[in-house]
Amino acid sequence: MLCERTALCEAVGAMVPVLQQQAAADDAAGDFPGDSFHRLRQLGLLRAPLPETLGGLGLGDGASGAAALLRLLALLGEASLPVARLYEAHVNALQLICRYGNESLIRRCAADAVAGALFALWVTDPPEGALTMHGEGDGYGLVGAKAFCSGAGTATRALVTAATLSGTQMLIISVDPGTRVLPSPIKLSGMRAATTGSMELTGIHVPADALLGETGDYLREPVFSAGAWRSAAAALGGLKALVALHRDEIRRRGRAQDPHQQARFGALLIAYETARLWMDQAALRGCLEDDSAAAIVAYVNLARLAVESACLDAMRLSQRSLGLGAFIAGHPAERICRDLATYLRQPAPDETLVKAASHYFHAPLPGPASATAA
Repeated sequence: MLCERTALCEAVGAMVPVLQQQAAADDAAGDFPGDSFHRLRQLGLLRAPLPETLGGLGLGDGASGAAALLRLLALLGEASLPVARLYEAHVNALQLICRYGNESLIRRCAADAVAGALFALWVTDPPEGALTMHGEGDGYGLVGAKAFCSGAGTATRALVTAATLSGTQMLIISVDPGTRVLPSPIKLSGMRAATTGSMELTGIHVPADALLGETGDYLREPVFSAGAWRSAAAALGGLKALVALHRDEIRRRGRAQDPHQQARFGALLIAYETARLWMDQAALRGCLEDDSAAAIVAYVNLARLAVESACLDAMRLSQRSLGLGAFIAGHPAERICRDLATYLRQPAPDETLVKAASHYFHAPLPGPASATAA
């Protein structure tokens, strides 16, 4: 299993330059990265998060699985942040299905993933109200929509949340490609290729055995908050791409001996390596779950914010060094910074920092996580 995970990581790593070229074209057109996902599907990346018994590689399972998933998400972020964002949602959905699903649902979804289906995670309700479900025949009917749905119009399976009288319920739906996408007045400046939009889900019939877990499971800790390490891992890859691009551009301009450029590049390296070290530990803690829920969530939240801070610093330093060139449409730095700035806008950063700090006022200071689990 370890050898197979390593081989997959190496195959994706070798593909990064190709995916980077495709990312520029997808961004310019605002298109879903279909060519990139075709390549990744051929490598077996869509089934890799599943347990070995279901045809996968157990990404995120044990210390080695955590390291492999971290490496893959960072590689994809280095190649294309929209691709990484879409794949992270796919991983998140499959992990929740395997954790909370009944055996029948798990096997159906696993078979879909093995066959190449892309799973999405659509959990944001629009301002007009939450998606609701009601009894309908031998299952349930949905009423409402979901907002900020990455992969809208392309993902054929989705984990969605619906409001019920007893709480929030997860369920799995199937969607035909190109259907149910609502016209949206909102156009994000970055992450264009993630094809984020609103989905009209009214009228979808959900069989009773497509409900996932119990009401309230989606928000259950530490899984709900600790999963933020995966998004941060993708951002880490985007950060690496920016740092490498910065270095290459300064060398190309013949400015590598300039002391001011050297100072800024040194600060970039510090930011990147700091973020990388935080993520090494956050991935272990988030996957192994060998500490209290409060401790896991606090550490992962700090790691998420450390990566955000590193990325913001890197964008400022890189734009200062590269000048107007970093703002020219079509320049890789312009696209990477635009994608990073959009992707980093995760919920409640201030509340997250305050809660994490509050935890460590009454707990041992952060330290290395145990990596003894296989």
